[in-house]
Order: sequence, then C-alpha cells, then structure tokens
Amino acid sequence: MLGDEKFDEHGNVYDSKDNSAMYLDKDGEDREINISSAICFLRGKAYEALENRAQARQWYKAAIKADPLCYEALECLIENHMLTCEEETSLLSSLQFGPEDGWLSSFYSCLIKKYDKEIVVEAKFKELEKESSKSNPSSQSLMCTLKDNTDLLACKAEYYHQCGEYQKCFELTSALLEKDPFHLKCTLVHLAAAMELGHSNELYLMACNLVKDYPQKALSWFAVGCYYYCIKKYDQSRRYFSKATSLDGTFPPAWIGFGNAFAVREEGDQAMSAYRTAARLFPGCHLPTLYIGMEYMRTHSFKLAEQFIMQAKAICSSDPLVYNELGVVAYHMKEYNQAVWWFEKTLALIPTPITEMWEPTVVNLAHAYRKLKLFHEAISFYEKALTLSTKSLSTYAGLAYTYHLQDNFTAAITYYHKALWLKPDDPFCTEMLNVALVDECRHGIDPKIDFH
Repeated sequence: MLGDEKFDEHGNVYDSKDNSAMYLDKDGEDREINISSAICFLRGKAYEALENRAQARQWYKAAIKADPLCYEALECLIENHMLTCEEETSLLSSLQFGPEDGWLSSFYSCLIKKYDKEIVVEAKFKELEKESSKSNPSSQSLMCTLKDNTDLLACKAEYYHQCGEYQKCFELTSALLEKDPFHLKCTLVHLAAAMELGHSNELYLMACNLVKDYPQKALSWFAVGCYYYCIKKYDQSRRYFSKATSLDGTFPPAWIGFGNAFAVREEGDQAMSAYRTAARLFPGCHLPTLYIGMEYMRTHSFKLAEQFIMQAKAICSSDPLVYNELGVVAYHMKEYNQAVWWFEKTLALIPTPITEMWEPTVVNLAHAYRKLKLFHEAISFYEKALTLSTKSLSTYAGLAYTYHLQDNFTAAITYYHKALWLKPDDPFCTEMLNVALVDECRHGIDPKIDFH
C-alpha cells in the first residue's frame, strides 16, 4: 500500500517519480505535516513488524531526515537501540532544523546515549534550561515549561542512573512519578534505581500497580521480575522476565534481566543465549555483547572475553565499564601494564566525584600496581578505595599484603585483622596473618642466628 522508494546508505530518500516534498495542511495547526516523512515512518513500522530491523532502521532514519519534527521515528531508533553512539550523534548533526527549532536540537541531544564526559552532558541540560529565558515573549509560556518538562527530567534521571548516582536518580524519578504517574520511560528508570538501591518494598508496590493498570505491557511483568531479583528469588524473576519478553520481544531491559537471572546462578549457557538474542535484536546496545564477554571471563576464556568486550567498545567507546572489563581481562592474562592503562582510562571517563559504584575499579588498579611492585602507588589507591567503601575484604587484604611485601609487618597485621573482622574464615588472610606474626617475631633478631 505504501509503495517503495530508494534511499542511499545515509538514509536520504530519492524518489525517481517526484522529488518535491509533500505536505498536508492540517486545520488548527501552524505547522504542516510532511507526508513523505510520515510515509517513511510507516514503512519503518511495517518492516519492524516483519522483523526486518535493518530496513526498519533505514526508513526511520529517512523519516527523521525528511522532517526533523518526526519525533516518533527518533524515539523508535533510540528506544530499540538501533544505532550505535556514533551513529546517533552523526544522525543528529545531519538534521536540518529551522531557526526557531534550536531548542529541539538540544532536546534530541539529551535523548540519545549519554556516555560523554559529565561536563558535556550537564552543559546540554543547562543549555536547554537557559533557552527558556532567551525565547521571545510570544513563546515564553511554552519554553518556560521546558525546565520542568517530564521528558527532559526523565533523561536527566537516566543520566544519573548511568553515572551510578542511584539515590539522586531515585529521588528525581519519585518526584516525577508523583507529578505524572503514567510516564512509562520514567517508571523504567525508577525501577532500575530502586533495584540498585535494594528498595524491595517500592518494587513490590510498583509491580502491583503496573500489573493492575497495564497487564498487557512488558514493563509490568519486568517490574515483577525486578522485585523477585531484588529479593534474590532468581527462578521466579527469570519466569517473569521471560513473560515480559514473550509480550514484547523488542523490550531490551527484559532480555538483559533474563540473562542476568541466569548469570547470577552461574548458568552460563542460558545466560549467553539471552544475551546473544539481545545483541542481535538491539545492535546499538553494547551491554549484551559486554555481558557475553564477562561470561567468557567467568569461564576463564580470556581471549574470547577480550574479543567480545572489544566489540562492545566498538558500539559504545565512551562507557567506562567497558574499559574496566578490558583491564580485568588484561590482569587475568598477566598483562599488568596494559591492565593499569585500562583502569586509569576507566577512572578518567567516570564522572567526578567517584561514587562507591566504581570502588572495584580503584581496587583493581591498586592490585595491578602491586603486581608491578609499585607498592607506594598501590597503597595510595587502596587507601582511596577505603574512602569509597569501608566494607571491602579485597581492599583490606590487598593493603595488608602490600605492607607485608614491604616488610612493614605491624601495618600488615593491622589490616589482616580488619579483613578478618569482615570475614573471619577467609583462608588467605588467616594464613598470611600467621606468616606476618612469625615474620614480626623474627624481625629485629640477628638474622645470622639459625633457629633450625
């Protein structure tokens, strides 16, 4: 019914029959609807329904290029992770906005993946909020609402979640959902933040309300899966994540949750299967590929792990988690200099100040320095890790062992004790504490005396 047109590899449509754009003047609106863009969008929807996602992606790109106001096309591209970070950025830069639509360009740039440096992302949000005051009086009432616009604030919440600022994210989404309880994008971010913070009561209430209001939506059953995952009932969580994927096979969080529910029980084959499906369905999302790499790492297939993590880096080259995992692979392969380089790159990419979420990266870097016998640097990073979290056995054990290697037995014994306070039956710390006590007893005694 829609007919067919040709487009180049950049998504620009050229129709041999008629190159003039078609418009339909809609009564009561000051803008005309671009029919050629609407037709491209419908073709995209049709191809997506036929599960031809490559063609769907091209037609969605064609739709938004024909008319940058075709927001639905951009939403489909972003929500379904059809484009990589670079492709999203280049698509936005190619759009021809009218002089009065500058704010829309800024708004679109807040919608796409937000793995830039925090200065860049914060600047985007500030720019949009500033545009409110710059607009002319006739559109003042419209623009002033942008500062408190729920879509923009949901993007901000998504950014906080990505940075690991889960409490900040949770507070913002809670306020937003009070204002607009039916904002489903915000609901998804709220569920993710609640799960990270372990708010099982909140997840239970959200899941009950969603299932009651939207029994046919994947998001509702995803919320139930999140609740069971949060209370560590992984079999039930798996069942509900699976139900979410059967209701909507193109809902990315459900596939990733489904894979994670298998991975947490070390059921690698089923986890890999879920991640592979997600990687195939959502080529612009780097997480499934990254998780496949992490699963290979768990089974000590480090070369394969590195290969998949590198693929994830090609899809999204600015996510610090990718570099952390590359560092872990290099560490396991005993390439400690390379590991240090990856971990330092991770710390350079994460937003400041460093949150507790990134404490393992700081500890990893300290371990790598210790392996290189750079003990002062190692101690400095272990101490930095202790400012982020005081309940990490790995940090205390690493710090104790580093002091032990420096023959600082008193400090080593102190930190072995602190580690054993966290986990009294840890075999490494128990054994090394005995060795350190013996070493300290012998310290100061004339080494020429033979005790044998």
